[in-house]
Order: sequence, then C-alpha cells, then structure tokens
Amino acid sequence: MATPLIVNVIELLRWPGTTKDVVAKVATADVAFDDPRIVDEDVDVVLHLESMSNGVSVTGSASATWTGSCRRCTAPLVVRETVDVAELYQRVLEDPDAHGIDNDQIDLLPMVRENLLLAIPLAPLCRPDCPGLCPHCGIELSVATCECRTDSSDPRWAALDALRPSLEDPTE
Repeated sequence: MATPLIVNVIELLRWPGTTKDVVAKVATADVAFDDPRIVDEDVDVVLHLESMSNGVSVTGSASATWTGSCRRCTAPLVVRETVDVAELYQRVLEDPDAHGIDNDQIDLLPMVRENLLLAIPLAPLCRPDCPGLCPHCGIELSVATCECRTDSSDPRWAALDALRPSLEDPTE
C-alpha cells in the first residue's frame, strides 16, 4: 500500500522559489494516530511547499476530529481540531529542527500526525469558564445551583488558621 502524502520534490529542488500546493483528504487509518480519541473521519490537509536554496519550506494546516469529555463537568466533547504547520525539509540536514528529504521525496504524514496529536488537549474543557460539578452533591453548576456549603475549611489547616491573627499586619 502506498503511503499517502508522499510528495515528489525533485522539481522544487531544482529551482529555488518554485511552489507546489498539496490539498488532500486522508483516511484516519492511513494517518495511524494510534489514539482512541481520534474519530474515524477524513483528515483534511492543505499545505504549501516552497523551495529554498537549502531545502523545502512546508506551511499550511491539517484538521482532524477528536472526542473526549470536559475535565470539569464531564460533558461529552466532539471537536474538529485545526492546527497550523510550518516545517523545513532539507537534503543535507543543516538545521537541527529540519526533517530529511529521502530520494527526492518528502513524507508529510509524520508531520501531520505529530502536529495534530500535540494539538489535542490532555484535559479538555467544554468552554473556558466551565464551572464544573459541585464537589459535594455532584450537580452540574452550569445548569443549576446547589445549596451546599462551600465555606468550610480543611481541618488539616486548623493549626495555621489559629496563627493567622498573630501574623496580621497592624498597620493595615
């Protein structure tokens, strides 16, 4: 089976300043994410390759869909993640961050896979201001309010709370 997103760059390497666009839909199985969070939907890839005197610059974006649950309220999430990519490929690796060009071809699949996997949050939120669940009764605080007391202090801090009056600044 041929690996998708292998681009022949021999023409790009001959003339610096030459460009090539790559627009593709790649099956999730071909990307081989090996991550259960990734939904089995096509991965959209839109890349622009530009040759330079010392290699090929690749810029663009890739999109994949992932699932998870909010770390605060446990609501299910399905998100289409789009990540911008910018990489450098060189025949002779001069830049420590560059990737190699093998047989005048660039395999863009590892770059797409790595950038998408790094963009998926390990502890996602349904929204930045998600209040989460009440730690006492478990009610979802974005839907309803509860009558639980939240002013109780941890008994392990009682000794320090007793010292607080003697440490307060009298000039305040």
